[in-house]
Amino acid sequence: MSGKKPGENLLSEFADDPDMQDLVELFVNELPERVEVLRTGLESNALDQVQRVAHQLKGASGGYGFPLIGDCAAKVEAAVKAGAALEQIRRCVDELADLCRRAAST
Repeated sequence: MSGKKPGENLLSEFADDPDMQDLVELFVNELPERVEVLRTGLESNALDQVQRVAHQLKGASGGYGFPLIGDCAAKVEAAVKAGAALEQIRRCVDELADLCRRAAST
């Protein structure tokens, strides 16, 4: 997908922009909480919650320099909208969670 190794940091496209550094850092720091909401929604079968958070990540991530996260969030949103099997949605969420875990501001 990204050509990056699984453990490699995913840097923001704005990592070298001092004007964006604080905003990118704030976004990255909020990602674990968003992933937790995704996982909780998935476990409690609250797919509307999963879709909503994925939609928010899809929209926001590009603005903070993480288009790969946005693309992956779009896959989660599309899977939920299409009524995909829970296991397929789970795989998409796992992939998104991995990208979020690897996201770094610098």
